[in-house]
Amino acid sequence: MAQAWKCAGLRWTGEGPVLTWVGGRGSALSRGKRVAFGVAEGGVRTCVGARGHACPVRAGVTGRSTGARCEECARLDRAHSVAADTIADDPRPYRVYLAWFGPGLVKVGITAYERGAARLLEQGAVCFSWLGRGPLMSARRTEELLRAALGVPDRIPYAHKRAVRAGLPGTEAERAAEIAELHARAVALGGWPESLTPEPFRGVDHAGVFGIEEAGRGPAAVGEVAELVAGGAIGGELVATAGPDLHLATERGVVVLDTRLMTGWELVSAEGEPCAVPVRELKRAAGVQDGLF
Repeated sequence: MAQAWKCAGLRWTGEGPVLTWVGGRGSALSRGKRVAFGVAEGGVRTCVGARGHACPVRAGVTGRSTGARCEECARLDRAHSVAADTIADDPRPYRVYLAWFGPGLVKVGITAYERGAARLLEQGAVCFSWLGRGPLMSARRTEELLRAALGVPDRIPYAHKRAVRAGLPGTEAERAAEIAELHARAVALGGWPESLTPEPFRGVDHAGVFGIEEAGRGPAAVGEVAELVAGGAIGGELVATAGPDLHLATERGVVVLDTRLMTGWELVSAEGEPCAVPVRELKRAAGVQDGLF
C-alpha cells in the first residue's frame, strides 16, 4: 500500500513556495515540476485542529472548506488571532501595507514586522508597498482610517484574485500605479496615530516570483478545483504559484488548485492519472470591486 502523507499547507520561504507535510517534511515547488497526488479510496477529510493542537475528536470536515477545521477548532484558532482583532497587548512592532491583486483589487492590511513580506506572498499580492510601522493598535487604527476615509477594504476573496490574474498589466509600473496613487492619498490624510511611523512608497512586485509576469501571453487557467474527493487524483506541470494557489497544466488545460483544500486529507503519490476531481469553470473578473478612485 502506498505511503500516505498529510498536507500541512503551502509556506513561502526565502527560496520560494514549499508544500509542507505533517511531521515537518517539505516539498519545494519550482516551476516546471510535475505535481501529482491522489486521495485513497474510502479516505475521509478530518479537522486539522487549532494552534498546533490536534482536534480532540478528529471531526470530519467538508471537502470544500479552505480552513479544514471543525466549528470548535475554528473558534479556538481565532480566539487569539490578530486578524480577528482579539489581541490588544501584542508588544511586537507591526507594519501597515497596501496590496494590489489586479485591476481594481486593492486592500489594506497589517502584518508583524518580523514576518517581512511573507504575509503578502501568502495572500497572493501581485505588488505591494509598506505604508507605516508601529505598535499593533496604532497599525489597527491606521487600517481603520483608510477603510473609513478612502473606502479601502481589508479583505478580498481569493476567487476575485484568481478572476483577474490572467489579465494583469504587463509592466511593474502599470501594476503599481493604483497603490502608488492610494499611498499618496493615504499619507495626506489627517488623523494618523502619532506612534505610527510613515514609510515612503516603494512598490514591490511579485509577478516574477509567482510566475505570472507574462500572464496575458501564456495559457490562461480554464478551471479551479472545487474540492478533493476520496478516490480522486490530480496531476500536472506547475506553471505558476500565487499565494496558496498552484496553477497546474493538466490534460484539461491549466487548472488552479487552492492548496488549502489539500489539508486534512491523507494523500498518496500519483503518476499518469487524469484529473479526476471536481473542477468548476474559472470565472473571468466576476465580482471585482469597483475602482477606488
